[in-house]
Amino acid sequence: MKKRDNELNDRRKAATDTKAALLEKFRAAQSDPEREAKLAERVALAAAREERQAERDRLKAEEQERLKREEAERLAALEAAARAEAEEREAADKLRISRVIEDEAARKAERDRRYAARKARQG
Repeated sequence: MKKRDNELNDRRKAATDTKAALLEKFRAAQSDPEREAKLAERVALAAAREERQAERDRLKAEEQERLKREEAERLAALEAAARAEAEEREAADKLRISRVIEDEAARKAERDRRYAARKARQG
């Protein structure tokens, strides 16, 4: 049983020594100027990355706004063209109707003239 206790004690001591070594290494790394420089570099890189992302987002928003404006202008042009076409059709219809009315009035006037001429001959 003695051998077993020694093995357990050896493993415990090895684990304690390893933990102590890791703790010492961590403490040494905390005060390392190179680590602080790397950390500062990482912070600077992160700030630059965020800045680039903000610029990309701004450009994307501008592009979307430009596309919205162009789409609105295109729709306005289409509406204006449709409105102009409808007005043109309406004007053509009115012209056709006025011509029909004029032709009908001319036919009636011609009929009335012939009727009056016939009555004058008979009369």
